[in-house]
Amino acid sequence: MKVGFIGLGSMGSGMARNLIKAGHNLVVFNRTRSKAEELRPLGAIVAANPGEAASGVDALFTMLADDHALEDCIFGPGRALESLAAGAVHIGASTISVALSRRLAAAHREKKQHYIAAPVFGRPEAAAAAKLFVIAAGPHEQIDRCKVLFDAIGQKTFILGEDAAAANVVKLTGNFLITTVLESMAESFALVQKSDVEPQKFLDIMTATLFGAPVYQNYGAMIAKQQFQPVGFKLPLGLKDNRLVLELGEQTAVPLPMASLIRDRFLAAMAQGLSESDWSAIARISFRSAGLEKV
Repeated sequence: MKVGFIGLGSMGSGMARNLIKAGHNLVVFNRTRSKAEELRPLGAIVAANPGEAASGVDALFTMLADDHALEDCIFGPGRALESLAAGAVHIGASTISVALSRRLAAAHREKKQHYIAAPVFGRPEAAAAAKLFVIAAGPHEQIDRCKVLFDAIGQKTFILGEDAAAANVVKLTGNFLITTVLESMAESFALVQKSDVEPQKFLDIMTATLFGAPVYQNYGAMIAKQQFQPVGFKLPLGLKDNRLVLELGEQTAVPLPMASLIRDRFLAAMAQGLSESDWSAIARISFRSAGLEKV
């Protein structure tokens, strides 16, 4: 397929490379052009703007940081919405608000285009290895049509139904669960360390018995060692997703007290100079409070 790809950050770059590897013809755009130019030797065409990346393609991927960045690329004169052909499909892989997902579905429908919300679970190393989990929602026939694309970037695709926004609900709620895991592990490791139990031994026991999932294994190792590298997902992006979760809770009249606590953890971390850190670095707040953080 001929595929446009907008957004070549730590996640998008790996996804785009795997689409090229799978034999698809890519037209790529990134605000920082040098990231797009890195794909030219692999056969990608580098577009000058979002509209050019969307012109003449069968499918357009977007993988951008937030609602504002996506709106800027899609809407307005000369942007992707105006250039995408009737019958083409926009695959929104970004973590965005439910409200924007619904707006996108309506706008594409009006242009006789199609829209699939397809956010992903996985860190940059999973994107590079084509091991993402894709959460897809939208018109069934379009999801079937794009399955070959999802297979190129991920290890499994979960299909939710016709309402594109459902995929964004699942993505935001899943990220909320990750943040509660980060916070609970931080508090737990602080507790065992202050009780003279080695954090790594505690982690080994927990992941071999009760909590064997990768989120505990991978983030647990980072928190146990207080080593928050590499940065797979910057802390301010975690705060952004937390804000979207709280907005959704307000819209649906669902109290989310844990999300409010996590919001304060993110804000405290940013106030203490951790904005360039991985979102797992909110654990430093627990360690600092307990007098345990490494100097």
